[in-house]
Amino acid sequence: MPQGRYIKRSLEPVLKKAVSEFPAVVLTGPRQSGKTTLLKHLFSKRYGYVSLETPDIRASALEDPRGFLEMYPPPVIFDEIQHAPELLPYVKERIDVHRNKAGQYLLTGSQNILLMEKTSESLAGRVAVLRLLPLSRREIMGYPQTPLPWESKKQKQRDERISSGSLWKEFLRGGYPELAVNPSRDCNLWHAGYVQTYLERDVRTIRQVGDLSQFQIFLRALAARSAQLLNLSELSRDLGIALNTVKSWLSVLEATYQVTVLRPYFANIGKRLVKTPKVYFNDVGMLCYLTGLKDPEHAMAGPLGGAIMETAVLSEIVKTHIHQGTDPHVYFWRTSFGTEVDILVETGGKIVPIEVKLSATPRPAMAVSIKTFQEDFPDTSLPGYVIHSGSVRLPLGPGVTALPFDAL
Repeated sequence: MPQGRYIKRSLEPVLKKAVSEFPAVVLTGPRQSGKTTLLKHLFSKRYGYVSLETPDIRASALEDPRGFLEMYPPPVIFDEIQHAPELLPYVKERIDVHRNKAGQYLLTGSQNILLMEKTSESLAGRVAVLRLLPLSRREIMGYPQTPLPWESKKQKQRDERISSGSLWKEFLRGGYPELAVNPSRDCNLWHAGYVQTYLERDVRTIRQVGDLSQFQIFLRALAARSAQLLNLSELSRDLGIALNTVKSWLSVLEATYQVTVLRPYFANIGKRLVKTPKVYFNDVGMLCYLTGLKDPEHAMAGPLGGAIMETAVLSEIVKTHIHQGTDPHVYFWRTSFGTEVDILVETGGKIVPIEVKLSATPRPAMAVSIKTFQEDFPDTSLPGYVIHSGSVRLPLGPGVTALPFDAL
């Protein structure tokens, strides 16, 4: 995040607690999500800072790890640790000398596959691993600690009511901090640069992907299928790429926090259920860029309008959970007859069913799938929500409330 206005992150209290309890903390997440800014904001007065992205620093760390750690003693922030994962066993060696001392090393990284493998091998039991995604809307709007509607009995009514046009402008920009703190930045140019950097640095490093242009075509094809049932065999045929390659590339996107793969909810109630997953981009602005959308009206009225709205809702739920330091347990439910609930959120052993509607005018008919789910799962279902693009909050029958996206 650029210097200037700092946007308060929901993760701050969780991060402070982890630093006070663990010898090492790893903060991981996609490139440009604000990891370095967050650590510097909270800890720069007490901690040294070293970026391992520059070649000379990286070479020094790899050539003489013990000497390097001697030169940069704790408490210290090591940024972009995925560039020198070989350093981790030596960090462990240093930690073990003062095993009970919390907050010695703060590490950041943007590549989950390499980083988590090395971290679990080297720092098991000594490290807390937290994730930072791009900004949630509650962070951008200045209420980072506000719970999701079903997490609190007291529903705080927020005063602001955003117009439909403004909401879709927000969707096009997405949640990357640099775009949030610089409203004048051209979001299309920024996303184009981000994708290029992501392809060259993250994708090539993780899987040694040779043909980056082919991977970019795959990225755009996947974006066009956002919020739909994801048939990997069909995608493989359409692109002329081997199925195993498609699976491998999808795992790269998951490992670099670009997408969430939503899996279907199963319970033994005797119904035939769809077993195919759905995929969502974690940042709705990136989804809009990859599908070529530049204008709010075209985004809202075009064929991907519903998918964009659904992506925005799921993204807000996932980011809110992850920035509370918890894993989001989210699913969808679809029977072979086509009855579907877009998003199921597991909380406290119960399930919150959520439907997402593009319309700004919620109607009782929109709650039919939620009511079917509640009838099929009477013991586990909590009250459900129809989240829409309008501004009204109203009941749609027993156990279902229409909620504006603005109030999510």
